[in-house]
Amino acid sequence: MSFSSTLLGNLTKIRTGKLDANAANHGGEYPFFTCAREPLAINRYAYDCDAILVAGNGDLNVKHYKGKFEAYQRTYIIEVASESKLDSRYLYYFMFKYVEKLRELSIGGVIKYIKLGMLTGAKIPLPPLSEQKRIAAILDKSDDIRRKRQQAIKLTDESLRATFLDMFGDPVNNPKKWKLNKIDQVLAQIKAGWSAKGENRAREPQEWGVLKVSSITSGRFLPEECKVVESSRIKKAMVKPEKGDLLFSRANTRELVAATCLVERDYEKLFLPDKIWKMIPKENIACSEYLKFVLSNERFRDKIRKRATGTSGSMLNVSQPKVKNMSIPVPPIKLQKIFSNILWQSYKVRNKFEKNIGKSLYLFNALTQRAFRGEL
Repeated sequence: MSFSSTLLGNLTKIRTGKLDANAANHGGEYPFFTCAREPLAINRYAYDCDAILVAGNGDLNVKHYKGKFEAYQRTYIIEVASESKLDSRYLYYFMFKYVEKLRELSIGGVIKYIKLGMLTGAKIPLPPLSEQKRIAAILDKSDDIRRKRQQAIKLTDESLRATFLDMFGDPVNNPKKWKLNKIDQVLAQIKAGWSAKGENRAREPQEWGVLKVSSITSGRFLPEECKVVESSRIKKAMVKPEKGDLLFSRANTRELVAATCLVERDYEKLFLPDKIWKMIPKENIACSEYLKFVLSNERFRDKIRKRATGTSGSMLNVSQPKVKNMSIPVPPIKLQKIFSNILWQSYKVRNKFEKNIGKSLYLFNALTQRAFRGEL
């Protein structure tokens, strides 16, 4: 069964948020949607509606929220113009699939972004409302399986954060009164890569790839987020991601700058750009696993963001001297190593969950494709 298509702009009201990402309040009452996958918090709201939220730059993603919220100035807020013509849940699943097209259409240099016309000009299949609701109900059931498995992973990550706080306390308040050291005293070296020109396509196993900053913005290392580089272009020494490495993004949008991740295995055919640092701790003072949780603590990360420079909210940069001059608590190395062992055991459990998610995601994507081809 095929459905007639209608321009999305004719069925919806689309606007953008007004706030800068630094308007967030830690522990705020309302969700604050930015371009990151997880919302921040804030103590005020400007919107109270049923909305589909599309990240306008960086890590393009889609969310569905009904209630009071705030939005970043580069986040698109899409509302259904008439509930008798378009079901919001059906719209969410269409946008969830259409974001793949938006990634292809996105423009810009280091930080890709989309324009309003890319949304208003989208053609959405428009079956009768009852059929939209039927399709959305089927996809809800499939998505529920995927979300429950994601929740299991989230609980694993939350347990790890709770373990860190129990063992070491908050790194900003330092309630356990650990000795404070400058980051420069804790690190043996910071290695930066170099940015090579490359093709923005899937990399074959035998090809070289230079990582993009999006490879670490989620807090997980995503090796597929890279540009393919011809071997003839590689004329400088490369910094490769290896198991146990702590990577740090020195440049990005305000909400994504200073992202960190740990590399979970060696990668021979990948190398770092100049916007990603490899932080190498002094072995007798600190572990990468401990440092990752200090640097990714939201309050500590806010301190780093305040040291970042830039003339606009689209791209900020933090320098090595400013990071190195920051003080962090440094517990005994033996205690850090105990946490390191706990972390890698936790990652093993999480990886098993992720294999199951891969299967449920494959099923969900297949159903979504069929739904918008009129085959569900």
